[in-house]
Amino acid sequence: MMKRSLSERMLAALFGASAMGVAAGQASAGSGQPSPKQLSFQEAVTPIMEEIVWVHDYVNAIIFAITAFVLLLMLYVMWRFSEKRNPTPSRTTHNTVVEVLWTVIPILILVAIAIPSFKLLFHQYNYPPPDLTVKAIGHAWNWTHELPDQGVSVDSVMLQDNEREEAIKGGMPADQVPRNLAVDNEVLVPVNKVVHVLVTSTDVIHNWTIPSFGSKVDAVPGRITATWFKATKEGIYFGQCSELCGKDHAFMPIAMRVVKEQVFNDWVAAVKARDRRKVREIIRNAALALAQQRKTADARPIR
Repeated sequence: MMKRSLSERMLAALFGASAMGVAAGQASAGSGQPSPKQLSFQEAVTPIMEEIVWVHDYVNAIIFAITAFVLLLMLYVMWRFSEKRNPTPSRTTHNTVVEVLWTVIPILILVAIAIPSFKLLFHQYNYPPPDLTVKAIGHAWNWTHELPDQGVSVDSVMLQDNEREEAIKGGMPADQVPRNLAVDNEVLVPVNKVVHVLVTSTDVIHNWTIPSFGSKVDAVPGRITATWFKATKEGIYFGQCSELCGKDHAFMPIAMRVVKEQVFNDWVAAVKARDRRKVREIIRNAALALAQQRKTADARPIR
């Protein structure tokens, strides 16, 4: 993601401060999954998602400012030009200054919105050289993720309630196997690496979506669509099919765990060796390490 100019950083600070009053009282954004009473986005862990959040807040601040201005203007007009205060209304039909202003100002506002929007689109579709390629294949109703350079293929099916309980009893932290989001086979990717995702489908149109990555792309039969991400924080990040695809559309989640490169290499070796016990052990150890990391972070004093 390109560095922003000083004026853009100042605007971001201004609009961020103005939005604090609106956001007051809402739950903090979830890390990789939704949180109870959450109103905002999930935590951004890629440069693209950070820019999406910035553009969203920036445009919303403009919307709030326009709404407040129009509301105050309407209230003033109703008060100032009421029948009591203005018994003889003006018959003026044109005002050159006003007509120029209400033409030029909206154009300037649209330009101010268009510039960061086009920059975001450019960053989304300007693919940097990949460190890893993942092919996501949608089925009715589950996902297959292939790592062609590593010769690895993983089928992911949503855990049923009894399977989720067994996973928790087996040592997995409960918050990392959320109901209707956890899968039997997670996909591991290394942290701070550029990942290209090639997306397709074998039957109907699905949609590969992980909110924390800012990734959302249709899986179309007979076509390859693409997206990319660079996760900068270790963790488990969940997504779902976001295209209405049939009976079990709501039950085909995506679970992608971002880990250290050595852990990723160990996982690839275990998957290639078809050592399911070793695969489960690697994922469980990564989950426990993440839980301990979060526990340590939560225990730090607030400065």
